[in-house]
Amino acid sequence: MTSARQQILGMTKIRERSILRNVYLWMTGGLTLTALVSYAVASSPSLFRALAGSPGTFFFLIIAQFGLVIYLSARLNKMQASSAVLAFIAYALLNGITLSVIFYAYTGVTISRAFFTTAGAFAGMSIYGMTTKRDLNHIGSYLVMGLWGVIIATLVNFFIGSETIYYMISYIGLLVFLGLTAWDTQVIMGWNRSYGSSMSEEAYVKLSILGALKLYLDFINMFLFILRIFGRRT
Repeated sequence: MTSARQQILGMTKIRERSILRNVYLWMTGGLTLTALVSYAVASSPSLFRALAGSPGTFFFLIIAQFGLVIYLSARLNKMQASSAVLAFIAYALLNGITLSVIFYAYTGVTISRAFFTTAGAFAGMSIYGMTTKRDLNHIGSYLVMGLWGVIIATLVNFFIGSETIYYMISYIGLLVFLGLTAWDTQVIMGWNRSYGSSMSEEAYVKLSILGALKLYLDFINMFLFILRIFGRRT
């Protein structure tokens, strides 16, 4: 009996490592695509002028990004795995186009420092989420409220233009996404415990995409807040 139980637990741990690995592979692929597209657009004066010279196009791309996130989150259960994959790739591509502006707003050194700082902070919080014995669900609702607070404060400060509020939002936003990284990592591990080894390949791929989207968003937003803290091009 004990031996059989150990085998079952062992199978669960293997699948748990597997889904985490798959999530991180998709997330890394998405971030790589975003970085390559962003650099390609920024390196092409004609493409960048077309983007920067048309505010309507830029805002359309941003709205399309939000639409894809909502679509993926709300319709994932009814989507085919291939559709989820295509939607995630499309989101990473669109995000790369809109993020191309950072190459003109910040120096290369600042972008590099922000990226490596983000990578280290993300890895640390993700490892914490995987190893901690604490249930992070109880802070999840506070993190979501904090996120909404950051969004509202950002919109308000768009009209006020306060530098003090700008940096306050940046630090608070960074703390929120540090917490979300740990929480989302723990949630992804919890999916495995809930569904176990009976998960179909279709569900496995879709959950991997959803998990990759969660961590992708955590990483990107953390990177942008750190970039703001490190300072603009002078």
